Amino acid sequence: MAKAKTTAFFCKECGYESAKWFGQCPACKEWNTLVEEPVYSDKQPKGVVRMTGNTKKAGSHANPTRLSEISTEDKNRMSTGIKELDRVLGGGVVEGSLVLVGGDPGIGKSTLLLQMCNHMAAAGKKVLYISGEESLKQIKLRAERLQESNDKLLLLCETSLDTIEQVLKEEKPEIVIIDSIQTMYREEISSAPGSVSQVRESTSVLMQLAKGLNISIFIVGHVTKEGVVAGPRVLEHMVDTVLYFEGDRNAAYRILRGVKNRFGSTNEIGVFEMMDKGLEEVENPSEYMLNGRAEGASGSVVVCLMEGTRPLLVEIQALVCDSNFGLPRRTAAGTDYNRVNLLMAVLEKRAGIHMSSSDAYVNIAGGLKVNEPALDLGLVMALVSSFKNRAVSDKTIIFGEVGLAGEVRAVSQVQVRINEAVKLGFETCIIPDVCMKNIKKTDKINIIGVRNISDAIKLI
Repeated sequence: MAKAKTTAFFCKECGYESAKWFGQCPACKEWNTLVEEPVYSDKQPKGVVRMTGNTKKAGSHANPTRLSEISTEDKNRMSTGIKELDRVLGGGVVEGSLVLVGGDPGIGKSTLLLQMCNHMAAAGKKVLYISGEESLKQIKLRAERLQESNDKLLLLCETSLDTIEQVLKEEKPEIVIIDSIQTMYREEISSAPGSVSQVRESTSVLMQLAKGLNISIFIVGHVTKEGVVAGPRVLEHMVDTVLYFEGDRNAAYRILRGVKNRFGSTNEIGVFEMMDKGLEEVENPSEYMLNGRAEGASGSVVVCLMEGTRPLLVEIQALVCDSNFGLPRRTAAGTDYNRVNLLMAVLEKRAGIHMSSSDAYVNIAGGLKVNEPALDLGLVMALVSSFKNRAVSDKTIIFGEVGLAGEVRAVSQVQVRINEAVKLGFETCIIPDVCMKNIKKTDKINIIGVRNISDAIKLI
């Protein structure tokens, strides 16, 4: 039967479908996000709906299940052979999961997944790497450069999702890599690969295959200039896990961050270093981030942040100098620009330190992007240190949240942060005074509690 061709409008942010165009999406209220896509309607109903672990015909009777009858056994996890990746995934790859990996071009997405495939193939897993962008020879050359060649790894260059679906049902691999989702297409949809309709439909088909055949599928997604995965925003809602690669591709470090994970923590990070032979794990990222730190320099303060369950020590650098312009310049790299302005206003109002006529530059060394409230006190101390030209001791670590009244508020997991500072040889730790009763005293580090920013400033 012939299929009737119609057009519809889809929102790139939330996937909302409309028969006519709107300037503002009625669902997510975003402006100019609706795009027109052709839609084919088939009058013949689809007879089968794929379910997790079984297949049911459309319209068949479904029986509800009592909560007490549902098994709570942990899903089987498979190790990727890369500890940092296992950490971000929550302990390994869950069978039947759909994982989206996004990042800037050249950041190392394909390199990491190829290394993972080789490790898992060497461990006896059946792995299929499907590329829609590179030829088989290109993948082979990359594997040889990484010295990760494995004869058990299966490769396929294909962009038609109908062909891929047939191959998956015949081969039944345990792990599948799709590189990338923007190159896949369904023949039933006439729009170009990478369009809203194609990306949404392709992801839907892959999700059904992952759940129905119990295959773990990794999808590579290109990002836009805003740093989000290209295509409809609903793509991130459909998958089980969303991982983002961060960092400057011209630098050596790479940070893999989990922003969504149905099987684990959503704030875990993995730190990698780009080498000639591919990505290598950084086992102690705190020590790595502090390498090359200037000794005795004003405006330099070390703070301890929490990324999921991992404490991470980073250096805040601040430079405050007299402005040569009528409007002072303020920049912030790695943290929120508005937060820097707010803390400078608190310093002027509550501590009497006037920076309104000074330029201020703030940088988080190592290229991390952090917004945790525990950064506030270290940021304040770095600004004052540079303004007064008095250096904070290299063996001092500072963390705490600062309120608008100048008070220093409590932060979470204080003991874990202190233990990390002790492990790296710090001698003094400045923390919120309200946290002093919740920590264990130790002779290895001098712990000082402060109630407000004035108390902290007097220490330097």
